[in-house]
Amino acid sequence: MKMLVLGAGLQGCATAFDLLQNPAVTQVTIADLHPERLAPFLDPYKGSDRLKSVKLDVKDLPAATALMRGHVSVMSAIPYYFNGPMAACAVEAGCHFCDLGGNTEIVFEQKKLHDAALAKGLSVIPDCGLAPGMVNILAAEGIRRFDKAERVKIFVGGLPRHPEPPLNYQIVYSLEGALDYYTTTSWILRGGKRTPIEALSELEPVAFPEPVGTLEAFHTAGGVSTMPFTYEGKVDVLEYKTLRYPGHVAIMKPIRELGLLGNEPIDVKGVQVRPRDVFIAAATPVLKKPKAEDLVALRVEASGIKNGKPGAVVWQLVDYKDTTRNISAMMRTTGYSLAITGLMQADGRVKAKGVLTPDEAMPFQPYVDELAARGVQIREL
Repeated sequence: MKMLVLGAGLQGCATAFDLLQNPAVTQVTIADLHPERLAPFLDPYKGSDRLKSVKLDVKDLPAATALMRGHVSVMSAIPYYFNGPMAACAVEAGCHFCDLGGNTEIVFEQKKLHDAALAKGLSVIPDCGLAPGMVNILAAEGIRRFDKAERVKIFVGGLPRHPEPPLNYQIVYSLEGALDYYTTTSWILRGGKRTPIEALSELEPVAFPEPVGTLEAFHTAGGVSTMPFTYEGKVDVLEYKTLRYPGHVAIMKPIRELGLLGNEPIDVKGVQVRPRDVFIAAATPVLKKPKAEDLVALRVEASGIKNGKPGAVVWQLVDYKDTTRNISAMMRTTGYSLAITGLMQADGRVKAKGVLTPDEAMPFQPYVDELAARGVQIREL
């Protein structure tokens, strides 16, 4: 089967690498505006019939649709704001589609394609990375385990394995995306009702086994996709928090409150500049450490009533960089998750058709087993 990956960035390359490990995949095509920038870990496949890289401007919708034809699944690892039109192109081309997402408004836009996808027997699954994505699948399974699910708490962080001041943080995905999460209102469930809550708020400690240790958790936006809408009135508490090393919020919150993460242009000596652009330009050389090791820490806790008795279930993951291939933990947990989704759509293990989020569409145990086969071990505590 032929698979198409949109985006030759790190996540797109990780997705392609994972697909190439599957002998049932006859060809992987990576499409990007700059297709020559493939990650070095794909070098062994360059020049082979199984890997193609092609130039594509995703703003050219007819060209995107034409390229998609003949592929079983399309996996999008491009910026979230392109995923609405890309999903529409995939449905028109007759392909399954999944993406890394991260923006709930785009998901609701994609859901308008539900009837068209259903009519063609296609599966469209937005938000298929780590968070949203992996955590949605775990949280949904936690909810299913109880007759009455009462509380779901989700914690995720992409972190340096060897933290360095001043932020004890390194760029493991788009810094622009991370700042969006720090500045956008988060939606949670409290008392069974959707409730807005400020990002970087309600700090709490979360302990992981050494060498990770105790981290700090705080609200951020976008981590659970549409789950607060789907489970409103069905679950009393549902919330997502980002994990960082202690002290991170004490630095980032004042930076935000000083306006340094703002999107509105300001006048600087007669020049209109966006504060966030300046912050990203100044911080990126300090925080970008391509050779450094990273880790991903995850915990999903669910509690409720089963057979009249209270109970709880906890899943935990700590994943590390593949130093042999130079594939980061964030790429393993995000890019591999996207690849698994596309593969399960293509081989029929995703039974549901139409536009559904991972918590609605993905079968729990096969997904967890696929991750385990890649060394990404989610443990039930």
